[in-house]
Amino acid sequence: MINSSPIARLVDIVEAVALIGSEMAAVTLDAFETDRRKRWVVARGIEIISEASRRLPADLRARHAGSPWPKVAGIGNRLRQEYQDVVPDVLWHVVRDNLPALDAPCREELAVARDQTEE
Repeated sequence: MINSSPIARLVDIVEAVALIGSEMAAVTLDAFETDRRKRWVVARGIEIISEASRRLPADLRARHAGSPWPKVAGIGNRLRQEYQDVVPDVLWHVVRDNLPALDAPCREELAVARDQTEE
């Protein structure tokens, strides 16, 4: 039987957003552009978030239609297929503008899903 619970995917997203957030706290765009390690951590984290978000149930994503699901899925595809063409400022803006908008709904849905499994 396939586990249809979104918990694992939501955990992946929340943990990746948190890791990226801790790596990027107070990092300027100029500093990010010159730090290969940070760029790699951010790119890999966004790939994970992208793939996990694509595997969430459609109704869950629909409940949070204002969240940037398509943007994050799109940049994840670019990172997987055309990683050499993704410029650092695009990643930096995804971190600043899009990831925070995914964190709250994912945490909310994770709490609900965990409560339902405990019943």
